[in-house]
Amino acid sequence: MSQATWTISELAREFGVTPRTIRFYEDQGIVSPAREGRNRVYAPRDRTRLKLALRGRRLGLQLSEIVTLIDLYDRGGANSDAQLRQYAEVLASHRAKLEQQRRDLDETLKEIRRQQADCEALLLARHP
Repeated sequence: MSQATWTISELAREFGVTPRTIRFYEDQGIVSPAREGRNRVYAPRDRTRLKLALRGRRLGLQLSEIVTLIDLYDRGGANSDAQLRQYAEVLASHRAKLEQQRRDLDETLKEIRRQQADCEALLLARHP
């Protein structure tokens, strides 16, 4: 039975990214395609690692966090306790950062609304 493989174009199309994005993850050591002549050939391991990297990126994780989680996946499988604990910790930390950013944004928007109202009131007072 032959093992499934993918070209860079096939993976780019499947995941909705550019080949340049996949090459970036190759440069970072996340995927390591084999070569058939000048073509990159991606194995199931590469596809899974790319999928995990793109998922981490969608969540807004830092590249170092993504690499750590992918390396845990390689060592322990998808359901190892160590990987799940580490993933839960990374998610909790990232969520806390995002929630703080949301609070900061809400406060900034509140201040902008206040200053905008002050400006409009001053303009109305000058030009009734």
